[in-house]
Amino acid sequence: MEYRYLGKSGLRISALSFGSWVTFHDQIGEDIAYQCMKEAYDAGVNFFDNAEVYANGQSEVLMGKVLKKTGWKRSDLVLSTKIFWGGEGPNDKGLSRKHIVEGTNAALKRLETDYVDLIFCHRPDVHTPIEETVRAMNQVIDQGKAFYWGTSEWTATQIMEAYGIARRENLIPPLMEQPEYNMFRRDKVEKEYLPLYEEIGLGTTIWSPLASGLLTGKYVDGIPKESRLNLEGYDWLRDWILNEDGQKKNAKVKGLIPIAKEIGVTMPELALAWCLKNPNVSTVITGASNPEQVKQNMKALDAVKKLTDDVLLKLDEVLANKPEQEYDQRGE
Repeated sequence: MEYRYLGKSGLRISALSFGSWVTFHDQIGEDIAYQCMKEAYDAGVNFFDNAEVYANGQSEVLMGKVLKKTGWKRSDLVLSTKIFWGGEGPNDKGLSRKHIVEGTNAALKRLETDYVDLIFCHRPDVHTPIEETVRAMNQVIDQGKAFYWGTSEWTATQIMEAYGIARRENLIPPLMEQPEYNMFRRDKVEKEYLPLYEEIGLGTTIWSPLASGLLTGKYVDGIPKESRLNLEGYDWLRDWILNEDGQKKNAKVKGLIPIAKEIGVTMPELALAWCLKNPNVSTVITGASNPEQVKQNMKALDAVKKLTDDVLLKLDEVLANKPEQEYDQRGE
């Protein structure tokens, strides 16, 4: 396993990490979750990602049970949660001081841990002043309930505003951002955030490296019966893949498959390795519904060296003029 520093902090996290979105509770139970996390841990993964909204909190409950069962040394792990959607009450959403503090306490209880290493503002909150959010996150860290805080899907302008407030008020600034990043979604990581990597030392924990499964190639010939797209509540993702824009992306995937075969890797390995190739990516969050998928994902580390300049040029030629359709759904 390769370990990278999270931005300009002294924290080292595994280049490939493991996230529980979609799978935990919705797709798999405790036994399979244990097998997946153990497979990842045995491969050197130390960062495990979660959020209060995943499976309405049950994803954190499940991960907490697994961590208790493994008996792994807490200091060997980097755990995260994300705060924004915590329930249906009027103060169970957003980034107010009240919800950040109460949401953090609830998440720690579900995870059965005294602290998380990373805590994220899961989305920007247009109804709460950024200064209130910055002060609340500082409070959470001061109380020892988290070590670092960051954002997810914030704009560079919003991140810089938070950073500026923190510096002005002698508070702890945001360290990391969790954006979507893959061959079909590149602009934020490669362009918008580019000045922030040097200017404020921003780290990135990227999600959806496989573009919700599109880059695995499994949707090229239609939607498999066992796909997550057939799960209740994922109609939005099914529609996104089946619409005209999704089909254009699938056409690109068909063009990528021969390149993957040429260099001797699978499509998932190619997509993950492509993300790892970016030096501004601190970690690539992977997911899996069985331990064999975890094992396959870990092979992406060996695939990185196969992405020579010539191969990257071929990939860019296939991806040229790619469509960009924004989508954002509660929970990711």
